[in-house]
Amino acid sequence: MNTIDTHYDVVIVGAGVGGGAMANRLSATGARVLMIERGNYLPREADNWSVKAVFHDRKYTANETWRDKDGKPFHPSTFYYVGGNSKFFGAATVRFRVEDFEDLQHEGGVAPAWPVRYADFAPYYDEAERLMGTHGTAGADPIEPPRSGPMPYPTIGHEPEIEAIAEKLRAKGLRPFPLPIAIDRHKGGACIRCSTCDGFACKLGAKNDAEVRLVAPALASGRVDLVLDTKVRRMLTDASGKRVTGIEVEQDGQVKVISGDLFISSAGAINSTALLLRSANDKHPRGLGNNTSDQLGRNYMAHNNTAMMAIHPFRKNRVTFQKSMAINDFYLANAHRPWPMGNVQGLGKLQGGMLTANVRWLPEWLMDRFAERSVDWWIMSEDLPDPNNRVTLDSDGTIRVAYTPNNLTSHNELVRHWTRIMRSIGYPIIITQRMDITVSMHQCGTARFGNDPATSVLDPTCKVWDVDNLYVVDASFLPSSTGFNPSLTIVAQAVRTAEHITSNVFKASTAA
Repeated sequence: MNTIDTHYDVVIVGAGVGGGAMANRLSATGARVLMIERGNYLPREADNWSVKAVFHDRKYTANETWRDKDGKPFHPSTFYYVGGNSKFFGAATVRFRVEDFEDLQHEGGVAPAWPVRYADFAPYYDEAERLMGTHGTAGADPIEPPRSGPMPYPTIGHEPEIEAIAEKLRAKGLRPFPLPIAIDRHKGGACIRCSTCDGFACKLGAKNDAEVRLVAPALASGRVDLVLDTKVRRMLTDASGKRVTGIEVEQDGQVKVISGDLFISSAGAINSTALLLRSANDKHPRGLGNNTSDQLGRNYMAHNNTAMMAIHPFRKNRVTFQKSMAINDFYLANAHRPWPMGNVQGLGKLQGGMLTANVRWLPEWLMDRFAERSVDWWIMSEDLPDPNNRVTLDSDGTIRVAYTPNNLTSHNELVRHWTRIMRSIGYPIIITQRMDITVSMHQCGTARFGNDPATSVLDPTCKVWDVDNLYVVDASFLPSSTGFNPSLTIVAQAVRTAEHITSNVFKASTAA
């Protein structure tokens, strides 16, 4: 719908994982909620599963240009739809470790402690897994943090080719486990376990993305309006600068102002920062939330990510759904290296044209043959917060992402070590591709939460320190990136923030 009332109890910018979860929870309170989405619904169509359309033509990628630290333009892999980037995520829904909430020493530096401990966060992970419909087996992960009970749905299991690899890895003393994954695979579910899940949108609606699991139920409550194809230009404050009074949007070429009592930015770590920077005024000359700390936009992180094809030249891999296994033996300090290295998980089955979209020097016919014979992996390590890795706006309003990778020694060693392991179990040809700045699917940081307004943008409930009625609920709040997919943690934090708003903000306003 594109009809907007003049005033709402809650206005949410973005209909992705964070915004969807906030709308889902707050709609149950009886509050009148507006979600503003820059894009539209992603159509369910044949091209959803087309390598050419998705990877070569970039049919669904935002038609947008950002700049890197040197001012060089690039086209980010980001998606503006109801559901946000989760429309194309691999559906991995993994809890962060107990150690991730504490100071964690890496070879490249320290990942800082959070203002909350894992024990405080764990109940919200329980609810986040339920909301996302996670499949998995509790206790199978050798470094799994404590939990109160089983996962919502049982593990989807490995296909024979992947189970054979798991057995070979166990023979080497490793402990592979079922990757927790959010797909509609339970009895009566729509998932057909296809090869076009990770990196593709689902034309069946069988991937448990933010649209399916969070936004749609919120809209069904009748308390939530969703406005599409609407760009938020800036937020407006009262004369004191302590409260947001309205939000300026551009819709169908017209500029409108929507007023509200409570405002939530859930546009993603990069676009939430851009919005708060664009909202600068005389009380907030450096952007909303930036008066005390000058931390807004800083500490951008996106993980150190490498895709790997492990190829057996004489044996085809007939697996369909490959993203069912993960290995955490190297996530913390380990027998191979006294530093955390990262996580290894199955990558959705690569097809020849997927990598040649970025690796131009490899002929497509050769990649087709390699892809038929490969087992594919996503190797992910933590990058560390660096205040010089930051999101800013150039004078013409273009987003600039200044990012220099760090903590690469451990990541590169994990790639080398996994290469040796793959060769030792019969895959002699290894092709790797490290992801660059254009891959912004795991964007996080930029508005970290903390206990001290001098060193953080948000308080522990994700409220902007300098503004009384503004929250940022997306991956911006993460003070460290950890080595895991962030989606489940964003949902858990949204549940936590919504609980705070319901118990404190709404009750206080009712009492007043």
